[in-house]
Amino acid sequence: MSKTAQFWMVKQEPTAYSWADFVKDGRTAWTGVRNFQARLNLRAMRKGDTVLFYHSVEGKEVVGIAKVVATAYPDATATEGDWSCVDLAPVRGLKRPVTLGEIKASPKLREIQLVKQSRLSVLPLTVDEYEEIVRLSERAAD
Repeated sequence: MSKTAQFWMVKQEPTAYSWADFVKDGRTAWTGVRNFQARLNLRAMRKGDTVLFYHSVEGKEVVGIAKVVATAYPDATATEGDWSCVDLAPVRGLKRPVTLGEIKASPKLREIQLVKQSRLSVLPLTVDEYEEIVRLSERAAD
């Protein structure tokens, strides 16, 4: 039985934890998620899944590609409740960031949860959505 690759996006304010911080650390526990749908998404992640890293609030752009290196386990930062985290490791920065404006302008990304559920911090991507964002990062900025 072969596992199908899954794709995800995680969002973080760069003033709290930026792509540069993540690259410097080399690996991080993705803690602090306190939304039930995002928690379910964390728990669905599998080792080796691909994750896009999105700078929220400031920048509003996808900046890098990471991978899941440890599946869901209890989030030690939670003082109450049943919350989970995963471990992520950076793979590479995008050739250039892909802005929220570019994502909204792409017909291929019309249904992306980043736009439909803008407050969700951990969200699934289809393979087509992932590939379109990577493709956008490889073309010259308009």
